Amino acid sequence: MGLIIGLAAGLGLLLMLLGLTSAPSQKKRLPSRLSRLIDRSGLERVTPGALIGACVGLGLVGGIVVLVVTSVPSAGLIAAIILGSAPILVLRRRARQRGKALRSCWPDAVDLLSSAVKAGLSLPEAVVDLSVRGPEPLRPAFVRFASEYRATGSFDRALSVLTAVLRDPVADRVILALATAREVGGTDLGRVLATLSDFVRQDARSRGDVEARQSWTVNAARVAVAAPWITLLLLCTRPEAVAAYRTPTGTLILVGAAVMSVVAYRVMIAFGRLPDEPRVLR
Repeated sequence: MGLIIGLAAGLGLLLMLLGLTSAPSQKKRLPSRLSRLIDRSGLERVTPGALIGACVGLGLVGGIVVLVVTSVPSAGLIAAIILGSAPILVLRRRARQRGKALRSCWPDAVDLLSSAVKAGLSLPEAVVDLSVRGPEPLRPAFVRFASEYRATGSFDRALSVLTAVLRDPVADRVILALATAREVGGTDLGRVLATLSDFVRQDARSRGDVEARQSWTVNAARVAVAAPWITLLLLCTRPEAVAAYRTPTGTLILVGAAVMSVVAYRVMIAFGRLPDEPRVLR
């Protein structure tokens, strides 16, 4: 038994290490849900395979630890499933935070573009200027844009690099508007940028208000799901509780409770969260 636990723990640690250190594949990514989640989180070096490896490794290690502490196989299995999904949950949280941060920055960035164009700068020069004067979270991406534009002189190619770096739905709409404005040009460029700034600001304000009103539902779902399992861990410190949960009836109760917890959590999250914005560029 000790040898099996040691081998499983070593395999889990190896998978976690591979998930954190694997280099991204040079093949074109498939438009899977994991790929879209990684895109929205802004982690360029993470691949779907590495993420799956980290989930499996963390699940194995966590399940073994809970099994050793509680001596309840079903509790170890449930812990492995919950901890195995932790990397994906963390990535989703990062994607939401990054989306909010970028959404709040784009109105100011577009305002700066409009002011620079009105001051006499060309559109490419105005976009390059955002690498110095733009909002702080967006500056690294525009530094990449500036480097590509100076190296190739192609505005469209530099915008493609900017799209690949940001990988954000709001950024896609802004970049598409910039490409269109570049093609149209003329005296309407300032008006196009001003309209774009108003649209992005109103969209960010409306989405922020809805998310703030619905945040209590998400928090209530997390508390409602976590509370009984924390209680279970406390109960498993008593030998009589461990003996009860090691029986077939106890295992059935734990599995049924886990299924109901997942279903209830997903339903509450579905009611309390806005759908993800689709990307228009790839």
